Amino acid sequence: MSKASLAELPKSVDPYRLAEQNSTLEGIIPLGALSRFQDAVLGFDEEAACSVKLSFYMDAERRRIVSGELEAPVSLECQRCMGAMPVALTSRFSLGLVTSDEQAQQLPRDLEPFLTDDFSADLWSMVEDELLLVLPPFPLHDRNECPAAEDLEAFESDGLEVEPEAPKKENPFSVLAELKKTKH
Repeated sequence: MSKASLAELPKSVDPYRLAEQNSTLEGIIPLGALSRFQDAVLGFDEEAACSVKLSFYMDAERRRIVSGELEAPVSLECQRCMGAMPVALTSRFSLGLVTSDEQAQQLPRDLEPFLTDDFSADLWSMVEDELLLVLPPFPLHDRNECPAAEDLEAFESDGLEVEPEAPKKENPFSVLAELKKTKH
């Protein structure tokens, strides 16, 4: 998906008509327009956008499906060094279009529901939800690239945690062992 040639994805569409027409939409969504997502990441370039490709179709059971791919360049906070870490978030997903909770419960397990109005779906909100779902819970730089790598080496060697040596306690029975040796 080349961002340079893509137009902005429409905010709202009729997903049922698109599914009946077996349509594909490609475009971008400015990351600055996704307020919930902005709050969840450290930052991104002012011009940054999420590249999106969405395919609307009907499956063999005549369920309306939207499957998609997305990619967004962002900065996350490394949980090891607390520094900025550039990441390209990517996702592939398939959603079943539904207008009620009852319809959502009828979907097979491999399809997540996408709740829409009868003739309208907010694509930007759907993409924002998918971006939030692919955020790593504990973002970490690669071990070799993390500024805190030197600090880690003090605690670990060869990837194994080193247990601090406990002071050796004297065996309380060693006195008896010594007494036993002297009697013979």
